[in-house]
Amino acid sequence: MPIVGEAAPDFELQNQDGVTVRLSDYRGRRVIIFAFPKANTMGCNNQACSFRDVFPQIESHEAVVLGVSSDSVDVLAAWKRRKGLPYDLLSDPDHQMLDAWDAWGFNLLIIKLPISATRSYWVIDEHGILVDQQIGVRPQESVDKALAAVEGLASGG
Repeated sequence: MPIVGEAAPDFELQNQDGVTVRLSDYRGRRVIIFAFPKANTMGCNNQACSFRDVFPQIESHEAVVLGVSSDSVDVLAAWKRRKGLPYDLLSDPDHQMLDAWDAWGFNLLIIKLPISATRSYWVIDEHGILVDQQIGVRPQESVDKALAAVEGLASGG
């Protein structure tokens, strides 16, 4: 599990277009990663669209957004188009990254769901250091806290 103040572990996943994306590709930029259980469900739509709506603010702080779930590349591509999401969605069907980042397991907020990604977020600075994270978070809270962390980095905080 990543630890705040330490280097974020690198990973390699395919985005919605089947292009390989590595966390290390973003060295020199701030990165917000959010995990979500299942594309095109109410809470996930809420979370993804809220990140979409604040994306100009995030970009103004020299940051990028990456969403991660166990959904297939095809499902993520369709969802990205349907919702007009301006950032990459990464497919982790074997949940290797989600396991390593401690965001795979039972959804504690909605017990009836099968094992899936735990809604979470991480903020990584331009040097690859994890500066903020929360595993198990509400959709809007993940957006608000991640944006605040990026704004704190931008202001030198």
